[in-house]
Amino acid sequence: MIKEKLEYFVNKYQVDFVIANGENVTHGKGIIRHHYDELVDNGIDCVTLGNHYDSKSEINRYIDNVDRLIRPINLARDFPGEGTIEYDVDGIKVRVTNVLCTAFMGEEVKSPYYSILDVVDNNDAPIHIVDLHGEATGEKLSIAYALDGKVSAILGTHTHIQTNDAKILPNGTAYISDVGMTGFTDGVLGFDKDSVIKKNIYNQMSRFEVPKEGRGLLSAVLLKIDDLTGKCQQINSIYYEEK
Repeated sequence: MIKEKLEYFVNKYQVDFVIANGENVTHGKGIIRHHYDELVDNGIDCVTLGNHYDSKSEINRYIDNVDRLIRPINLARDFPGEGTIEYDVDGIKVRVTNVLCTAFMGEEVKSPYYSILDVVDNNDAPIHIVDLHGEATGEKLSIAYALDGKVSAILGTHTHIQTNDAKILPNGTAYISDVGMTGFTDGVLGFDKDSVIKKNIYNQMSRFEVPKEGRGLLSAVLLKIDDLTGKCQQINSIYYEEK
């Protein structure tokens, strides 16, 4: 879907900078170097991660050698890479930060709110976009309201389902509970539905499989942000399903 459709949307909406959550790129779990390179080669400017940040051990060997891959900033344990990176986009500083939430998540992490606040206190980039990776919409929205006006956008990821709550908060921060998924659309979380049903419904041992063929889905949000104030002026959802 990225290879076939991203360029179309970038040209249609005159997009300056593309961020993709890539924690599930390699067969549904983690990301290897080859797949990171594929994303970058096909127009992704920055790749964020999530709770599957270390599901492929290869990441330990290459994350410090690339400049467009961001792992969660609030990990409790030492891990290579950076949790926030500043980019120059046509002379405008754009910061991207990746954060893991706590509710219903198994990872040991530091406070997502205070971790973002630490970045805010030491940030001079006018545009600051946060990938808030978590399960609970209530936790995400609470953090977003607490940081309203301090960052340009709080974009939820993780549940693979695009939510219908994209909006601008009162002080200019864009928000959506989940941007959604790009991948196989006629399944469960991007996997073949039967492989997931066996485990979730019938409690059988099952390896989740990503189909090699099928209809694709591309989910995204489009942000229009003021270069000077960093406030978001517009957020629109993109939800494209192949026929």
